[in-house]
Amino acid sequence: MTWATYQGALKRAIAALKYDQHPELALPLGSALGQRWQQSPLTRRSPLVVPIPMFAAKQRERGYNQAELIAKAFCHQTGLTLVRQGLVRQRATAPQFGLGMEARRQNLAGAFSMGKAFQQRPQQPVLLLDDIYTTGTTVQIAAQELRRCGISVCGVATVARAVMEQAQSEQ
Repeated sequence: MTWATYQGALKRAIAALKYDQHPELALPLGSALGQRWQQSPLTRRSPLVVPIPMFAAKQRERGYNQAELIAKAFCHQTGLTLVRQGLVRQRATAPQFGLGMEARRQNLAGAFSMGKAFQQRPQQPVLLLDDIYTTGTTVQIAAQELRRCGISVCGVATVARAVMEQAQSEQ
């Protein structure tokens, strides 16, 4: 489930959130995504919301994980439970921007592991949350890791989805 297309003002807002130190932009983005969820949830069960993690050093450098901030606003809007440490990014990865499909998979291979929040397997399914869905590689790799650990993943929620021409030009 996606709120909007990754273009125009939304593209600029996400870039400002991620690269120009504007964490306050996560609140309206997460709230809008939450409103979209309330209109048509992926499941009738209440999933646990797990944001796509950043590598710890990169998060320290940026000062925050934009997916986690969006997830916090999303959960405030929807009443769903945020699980900050459901996944951990074990190693630094190159930015996915500009990589082709196979390079994206190789870049993220083994990058995620189950986080300490799931030391006991949850009974509820997990909804992964990220800022942008381009090719789906990041969320696919993250979902594979959770499923490998016996955790059900019911879907993905993102603020924006790249349009095909744009996604192809980024490869």
